[in-house]
Amino acid sequence: MKDRELKALVALLDDEDYEVLTHVEERIISYGNPIIPFLEQEWEKNFNPNVQRRLEDLIHTLQFESLKARLGKWYSSAEQDLTEGMWIIATYQYPDLSLESIQESLQHIYYDSWLEFKTDAHPYDQVRILNSVLFNKLKFRANNKHFHSPANSMINRVLETKKGNPISLCVVYMLVAQRLKMPIYGVNLPSLFILTYKQDDLQFYINAFSRGLVFKEQDIDNYIKQLKLSPEDMFYQPCQNIDIIRRMLRNLTVSFEKLDEFEKADEVKQLLEIVSDGDILVL
Repeated sequence: MKDRELKALVALLDDEDYEVLTHVEERIISYGNPIIPFLEQEWEKNFNPNVQRRLEDLIHTLQFESLKARLGKWYSSAEQDLTEGMWIIATYQYPDLSLESIQESLQHIYYDSWLEFKTDAHPYDQVRILNSVLFNKLKFRANNKHFHSPANSMINRVLETKKGNPISLCVVYMLVAQRLKMPIYGVNLPSLFILTYKQDDLQFYINAFSRGLVFKEQDIDNYIKQLKLSPEDMFYQPCQNIDIIRRMLRNLTVSFEKLDEFEKADEVKQLLEIVSDGDILVL
């Protein structure tokens, strides 16, 4: 009965009556994500461009609602695991992407780093080792040519292409470093995302966008002065995972706006609202 009803509903997607079409679409959406494979099969069979377009819209609506639910659940969780948060963002463009594939890719990088890592080395030397693996051996690099590409905010694409923006490269760096038990965290600087190594009385900073360049607090002082801003604690100290996810979504919004993909930009703003308590300013 369900399949017959669904086929009948799909057949009505060619109807030009607004009320009929609205009722049909609402009925199809009420079935939820389990019917996506059926809708995809119907899309392949159907050669009517209007029906195909409406099927595409329905599939996207179902996937987007599922994404919002996942993000809301992540936001409410105590852990707010960064890898999972990055995966959720990537599923906006790649809805079939699995969390396991991201974890597996990061584990490969961790293993390459672990083979050369020295737990008894000085922190500066440990950073040099990780820099050598990430930027020399594995060839991770800044995507200067397509700085505003949405792909820079998709962790699966960053892991595949080895190219990213400041925050996505920092995220990969940090996730690998923390697997190595290195106390490395993100820092929310204006217009630039960086990392800090912070343990006991030792703290220094790392710019993953510049191949792991190491610098000190005074360099941040100078950077803040150049921007004519007053120093704030957040410019020097580790931020939380939720701050990283918010900033990633802000960057993704800007990326879509620069491509004139305003519908996607508006949808990403909806995602940002879920995790931002109404604050969606771009940093």
